[in-house]
Amino acid sequence: MEHIVFLTGRLAEAQLRRVLDGLADAPFSWEVREIGLQVAALMTAEMIRRRVAAPVLSDRADGPPLRADRLIVPGRCRGDLESLARHFGIPVQRGPDELKDLPRFFDRAAKPVDLSRHATLIFAEIVDAPRLPVEAIVEQARRLAADGADVIDLGCLPDTAFGHLEDSVQALKAQGLAVSVDSVDPQELLRGGRAGADFLLSLTLDTLWLADEVAATPVLIPRTPGDEASLHAAVEAMQRRGRPFFADAILDPIPFGFTASIVRYHALRQRFPQLPIMMGVGNLTELTEADTSGINALLFGIAAELGVAAVLTTQVSGHARRAVREADWARRIMHAAVRERMLPKGLSDQLMTVHAKRPFPDTPEEIAATAAQVRDPNFRVQVAADGIHVYNRDGLRRAQDAFALWPQLGLADDAGHAFYMGVELARAELAWQLGKRYVQDQPLDWGCAVEQPADDLAGWCAPGSTRSKVAAQAVTDPDPKPG
Repeated sequence: MEHIVFLTGRLAEAQLRRVLDGLADAPFSWEVREIGLQVAALMTAEMIRRRVAAPVLSDRADGPPLRADRLIVPGRCRGDLESLARHFGIPVQRGPDELKDLPRFFDRAAKPVDLSRHATLIFAEIVDAPRLPVEAIVEQARRLAADGADVIDLGCLPDTAFGHLEDSVQALKAQGLAVSVDSVDPQELLRGGRAGADFLLSLTLDTLWLADEVAATPVLIPRTPGDEASLHAAVEAMQRRGRPFFADAILDPIPFGFTASIVRYHALRQRFPQLPIMMGVGNLTELTEADTSGINALLFGIAAELGVAAVLTTQVSGHARRAVREADWARRIMHAAVRERMLPKGLSDQLMTVHAKRPFPDTPEEIAATAAQVRDPNFRVQVAADGIHVYNRDGLRRAQDAFALWPQLGLADDAGHAFYMGVELARAELAWQLGKRYVQDQPLDWGCAVEQPADDLAGWCAPGSTRSKVAAQAVTDPDPKPG
């Protein structure tokens, strides 16, 4: 049986032991080492190297010493763990940020799921391409591709000239990008195809002749959204040609036929089991004022069940400005769920942009027990279901409004610390209101909706930083004394 040593600080030691005691049928034996540090989050790799003897041996009294097979350090431990692994001669691994996530941590480690794979292409449309210069089109296309787009779709506009269509297609191709041209004008589609576009959106039964003129892969649509017969006839005509193509049954917005359009996609799959289907999701993400991460999760779940080969999306409205990045995560999560025959739970938190599954890991009673052990003046901030808790050696304060806490902190003469606490209390209040996980000195986790800054230790405590005095001490003092 694997033997794991967990390193921690004095305040967290009892809680860590309780969590480990509660791991039923754990496939490993364990021991906890408190390394002479009050706050586990302040642990660094260099401290561990100095304070933990190598090789790591068990000091349990119930038997002979056991060599550890693995060393697990706190999730917010900073430093080079690979060098520690070489130093100790065993794997060294960061655990979760919160102790109560350990059961999930070990479950996820035992059952890794590959999210690098997917089966759906993302077409990302630049809806106003005729009004943009070529340089702006290329710049926007680069951002879309960085967010996960596989194909850049040039959206043409009715009654709007697109004189630089050919130049735009060729400029995108020169960047190594796949390109589609999206127009209701057959002549614009013909121009785009001749310029080297990879795909043409969209051909009807009446414009299939375009597929004979250019090499671009066509996307077929019905003459009108509900005209399934014309779409089926176009599909059968292209099948006789032996050419690759996609077919799109057209997703209608709520409440103008959305449910019926989902039924049409299902009927299309039933009639043509091997058909490459495209689904345009912008009518839902753009025209529904709701968080698009949830909408994308649902639509890509439907797409995964139906085996949809491509999705066309846009990010025009302000609330849909992360639609491509969300689509990229959604296609991977839902593909894994279908492939592994499992619910889309516990695979990734990236689409949980507003709420957290386990927002409050500590109860008010547990926070109070920790607060009672603190003997220094530095403020700790935690959030529980009943509100914001702030404590130091002078006691524990609790409120649901950051402004209600402020007069109790006595920071009127300490501008830097006051600014820091203002930022932290604002984050804590927002986390409590939404039901998000709050961790002091860390930005709130917004999933794929916000690109998190790199973990830069130098910036974390740069000269003049208003980070907490506890955090500053942890970095400036290479070996802070307990307490």
